[in-house]
Amino acid sequence: MRELSTTKEIEVRFSEVDSMHIVWHGNYMMYFEDAREAFGRKYGLDYLTIFHNGYYAPLVDISFHYKRPIIYGMTPRVTIHYRPTDAAKIVFDYEIHDTQSGDLLATGHSVQVFMDLEYHLVWGNPPFYEEWKERWS
Repeated sequence: MRELSTTKEIEVRFSEVDSMHIVWHGNYMMYFEDAREAFGRKYGLDYLTIFHNGYYAPLVDISFHYKRPIIYGMTPRVTIHYRPTDAAKIVFDYEIHDTQSGDLLATGHSVQVFMDLEYHLVWGNPPFYEEWKERWS
């Protein structure tokens, strides 16, 4: 499969920082979510597409590795990379860079699985996801 990725610039809002003007750690998850939504729009794997095909894709694993603080006034960019797998899951890796210096600020990883609309775990790749993987391979 060819490399699938996209980048989204984030505008740090005042409400996202603490008294030291550093982005509160919980907001990194929101930045990763913004990147997943941008990826979904670009490649046709957005949450509504998943839902309209009869599935949910909840997060079951997410991790962050902080390298340098994101400070109020920065405009970092989040790059999301799709990691192909044969399993019935969606795996992404993330990098957050400072747009001014290019410095690496954080990295991350997430795993989503599929559940049907009755909240049962789906062990095999849903047909629409198999078609999606075939389309982008």
